[in-house]
Amino acid sequence: MTPTKKLLIIGFVWPEPKSSAAGSRMMQLIQFFKDQNWSITFASTANDSGFMSDLAAYNVRTESIEMNDKSFDHFVREINPDMILFDRFMTEEQFGWRVQSSVPGAIRILDTEDLHSLRYGRMKAVKEGREFSDDDLISDLAKREIAAIYRSDLSLIISEAEMAYLEKFYKVNPDLLLYLPYALNPITEADVEIWPSFEARQHFISIGNFRHKPNLDSVLFFKRRDMAADSV
Repeated sequence: MTPTKKLLIIGFVWPEPKSSAAGSRMMQLIQFFKDQNWSITFASTANDSGFMSDLAAYNVRTESIEMNDKSFDHFVREINPDMILFDRFMTEEQFGWRVQSSVPGAIRILDTEDLHSLRYGRMKAVKEGREFSDDDLISDLAKREIAAIYRSDLSLIISEAEMAYLEKFYKVNPDLLLYLPYALNPITEADVEIWPSFEARQHFISIGNFRHKPNLDSVLFFKRRDMAADSV
C-alpha cells in the first residue's frame, strides 16, 4: 500500500531504544505512524552512534541536517511534509521558524519527552538540599519550553503529573496538550501471579545511563539511604 501522508521527524538525537527511554519512546511513535501508513523521514543534526536504531529496517528515510543553515529550507520544501514532529522543545526552537516559513501548512507536533522545566526545577531543589516547590517552576528554561508548546499545534505529554503542572500552574490550554504515556503491554493477572513477593526480594537494579542526571541522583539516593539504615 502506497503511503498517503508524509511525516518529518526532527530528532534531537538519533533514537537509541536499547540505551535510553527517549529512544524507546521515539521508536514507539515511529511504529504508530508506520501502522497508519505514513511515509517517514527522520532528520537530525546529531552524529551517528553505535547504539542508534537501524531506521532503514523500518523503511524510514534518514537525513543529516545543519543548524542555522538555509539548506534546511530547501530540504523541508522538497519533502513538503503533512506533519512535522519535533523531538524535544530545543529542536522546535532551532527549526520551528524555518518550518513555519518554508511549509506553513504542515501540522507541527512537539514531543516533549519530559517536561524539562519540571526536571530542572527538581534538580535545583535537590542541589540546594531542600524540598521542591512551585517557585522552582519559574525559570528562563520554563519560558522557552512553554513558548515552544504555544508555537506548536499539539504537544505530547508523557505523564499525568506533567499534564497537571502545564494545565494548573502554567495555565496552558488543554486543547494544546495530549497525554500520551509509553505504549507498553498491560500487566496481566498471570504476570502478577509469578512475581516473587516483596519479602522474597532483595536489592534493586537501575536501568539507564548516568548522562541523565535523575538516574544518577536516584541511585545515590537509595545507596545513601541503605548506608544510613545499616548504621542504625
